[in-house]
Amino acid sequence: MGRGWRGLVLLLAGTLAGMAAVPSTQAQALPVEAFAKASPFSMPRLSPGGDYLALSTDFGQGNHAVQVLRLSDMKRMAVLRLPRYESPFQIVWVGDGRLVVAKGRKYGSLEKPLPTGEIIASDFDGQNQRYIYGYEQQNAAAGLDRGFGYIEGVAESNDGRFYMRQLKRDPTSSMLYVVDTQRPTFKLIADINVPQLEFVIDRNGVARYAWGRDEADAHLLYRSDDGRRWQPLPPPQAGSVWTPLSFSADNTHVYGALSRAEGPSQLVLSDLDGGNAEVLVGDGFSSVGLTQWTGYPSVPFAAAPQGGRPQLVYFDPGRPEAELHRTLAGLLPQQHVSFVDVSRNGQVVLVHIASDRDPGSWYVLKRSTNKLEKVLVAREGIDPALMAERRPLRFKASDGVELEAVLTIPRDGDGRRHPVVVLPHGGPHGVSDDWFYDTDAQFLANRGYLVVQVNYRGSGGRGRAFERLGYLQWGTRIQQDLLDGLDHAVAAGLADPQRVCAYGASFGAYSAMMLAARAPERIRCAVGLAGVYDLKMMYRKGDIKDSAYGRNYLERVIGRSDDELLANSPANLAARIKAPVLLVHGERDERTPIAQANAMRAALVAAGNAPRWMAVAGEGHGFYNDDNSTAFYRALEAFLREHIGS
Repeated sequence: MGRGWRGLVLLLAGTLAGMAAVPSTQAQALPVEAFAKASPFSMPRLSPGGDYLALSTDFGQGNHAVQVLRLSDMKRMAVLRLPRYESPFQIVWVGDGRLVVAKGRKYGSLEKPLPTGEIIASDFDGQNQRYIYGYEQQNAAAGLDRGFGYIEGVAESNDGRFYMRQLKRDPTSSMLYVVDTQRPTFKLIADINVPQLEFVIDRNGVARYAWGRDEADAHLLYRSDDGRRWQPLPPPQAGSVWTPLSFSADNTHVYGALSRAEGPSQLVLSDLDGGNAEVLVGDGFSSVGLTQWTGYPSVPFAAAPQGGRPQLVYFDPGRPEAELHRTLAGLLPQQHVSFVDVSRNGQVVLVHIASDRDPGSWYVLKRSTNKLEKVLVAREGIDPALMAERRPLRFKASDGVELEAVLTIPRDGDGRRHPVVVLPHGGPHGVSDDWFYDTDAQFLANRGYLVVQVNYRGSGGRGRAFERLGYLQWGTRIQQDLLDGLDHAVAAGLADPQRVCAYGASFGAYSAMMLAARAPERIRCAVGLAGVYDLKMMYRKGDIKDSAYGRNYLERVIGRSDDELLANSPANLAARIKAPVLLVHGERDERTPIAQANAMRAALVAAGNAPRWMAVAGEGHGFYNDDNSTAFYRALEAFLREHIGS
């Protein structure tokens, strides 16, 4: 990437000038379908030679495939279709013309894909396909029983090999293989007598670290020199947690995440034992994320704290990729520029450009021409110029804990009070709202509502200690954090306190009902999508209870006390809810079965407050079908207009 950037600047000035600033367009309502239509593309990956692009494609109705495009003419070279409701979990190039796909399954649009443990391989043109590993086929020649496989990394030799972590049905150990995808063959290179660990592999292909968490959520870390003999590695400092991520190019140091006193994690460069850690990027409020990596050999050159609007820190500014990234970021000050992949020779870069108003597009930068070409658009129907500002802000909760909220302010909305939708995120733990484009928030803001999203205690992105503040506080302190965030928006002159509705999905739906029960004088209406409303039922129904980790999780976060579970279940507090309620649920939801919504509905009917009801056949935890999403958004819009105006 040795060429200068002047030509790039001139080309960008002509092709992306409209992205550099958001024009002052008057508020305009977009069709509901523009928001309801799911993005057809995700997970694009650039081949090592920079010739091809592989990506996950959603054809709708739960049908997904991996497509391969030739970048020279955007010709489609292959379509690898997956069974219905299965989708790619990982897409990895293992050579210039060969890729590996780990399959996943989504149980609804609100869920991230869960790995199924099956791995397949294919050439770029769809030829030479192989079923590498999974529970449907036994690799008898290699001595491998059926099980679950996970892609742990790619061999730096770029010769069709990758690293696979094997998980058996009743795991007692963690094993790592190097897999040749052409035959295929499997060579065991690491084996440790502790289950569910991930591996970190050095530049020579030796597994040097194994890390994870046990069923009680305690951090585990082991070190080895050969992948066979493992020893527990104590933290570099008392009370800290160090997680190795990647080796330096010369194999002498390690990039890792360091958390002190279980606070926000920092990106550090340290010795092989975690000692002498140099903090590259750190923030006392939020953990570091959005890390930017070079091409081969891949090392980080910039990162940003997760809180607020992302501000990248270039801790290795002399690298060519860092210089290029800073040039692009400077030309697009209203956008966030991210390098997704860089070819091995550094001449082709896959770039993602997005913002709070822009769902994002992918571009290919070819250094031979210094030209940035758009190749994929996430949401064709969304015009960023018509979207609203998302404004992160920090405030103190009523007990003094510092929190962050994100306000989505209707266009031309400063200086007046708006009807409000409090929109709690799901999870609740390990999840957070951020500055980037949010479909629900933008839809509501486009209809004239101020949207208040609070990263209440228990949310992700601020370390384990902050996450644990939300344990056993689902119906109490978490809900007060949401009300405190609403108070802050009212005090700022943006929110009309007389016109407030609560709406959320999954745990957000639980919060919407709890807010209506805790503050009936403030909440004028409540909407729940795919919600959990009876905490005791979580021990009997749903998929969380199906694993030892899931059962331990429930005991940690909601507890075992029947009295506490009843006191913090919206279905048991229906008599306190005076606001009109809209309940929406997929009949095939496995995360929060429709029995949850039935219980909430029955309780509200018994209390004389029968809810509006929308049960959707064939859908799970959220909606796959764009028509169902459109119908829901229309119902939501009409319900809000009826009860808090527009």
